Amino acid sequence: MSTLLEVSGVSVSFDGFRAINNLSFRIADAEMRAVIGPNGAGKTTFMDIVTGKTKPDEGRVLWGEKSVSLLKMSEAKIAQAGVGRKFQKPTVFEDQSVQENLLMALKKPRGWFPVLSYRPSGEDLAKVATLANDIGLGDALLRKSGELSHGQKQWLEIGILLAQEPRLLLVDEPAAGMTPEEREKTTDILVEAARTRAVVVVEHDMEFVRRLNCKVTVLHEGSVLAEGSLDHVTSNQDVIDVYLGR
Repeated sequence: MSTLLEVSGVSVSFDGFRAINNLSFRIADAEMRAVIGPNGAGKTTFMDIVTGKTKPDEGRVLWGEKSVSLLKMSEAKIAQAGVGRKFQKPTVFEDQSVQENLLMALKKPRGWFPVLSYRPSGEDLAKVATLANDIGLGDALLRKSGELSHGQKQWLEIGILLAQEPRLLLVDEPAAGMTPEEREKTTDILVEAARTRAVVVVEHDMEFVRRLNCKVTVLHEGSVLAEGSLDHVTSNQDVIDVYLGR
């Protein structure tokens, strides 16, 4: 499997506090990875660095087969290169229908004229209908997004990202505030997405992580403390001391 993203020797400090400390991380093209760790471990800063929101003080962030440096790119260019990010709180256009939200997100030319003159083709509508089915919203296509439950809004936001055809999906605590049924469906959506792209899930819910059934990276004080299966990392004494023992 070829490496899609390689973070190597990355450090960043804020006002003297080292949020990321010589962090190295790599993920392959179609791979699911869970990232866990205590609050302040650097999980959000790690995602900020990959998406270009934060520039590190040192280290490399290489992308794709040609090992292009993401550090030289703007946030917008990184998104166009295929890095998609979902934040904890869902942000969808509440007054627009599920269908309209997904249509707006489809990978299309983004100049002002194509956007103003856009009319969805039959192919676009079919693509969006398939996507809505994949995220469990096939029956809600014409509903206003503001009427959806919290869990359904989370699914819609994942769908909005998938519509942009990213090669890497960064997802922050997707299970927070969901019912058990919604959590199960979210697992299915993410596992399915990871068949064709890399998916990194930052999560505190260990049951949710277990259901993802993937390699786990444990961060602590801005660097990797342990890596491996969930059973492997949760039996690591260092992990128990700094994270699970709390």
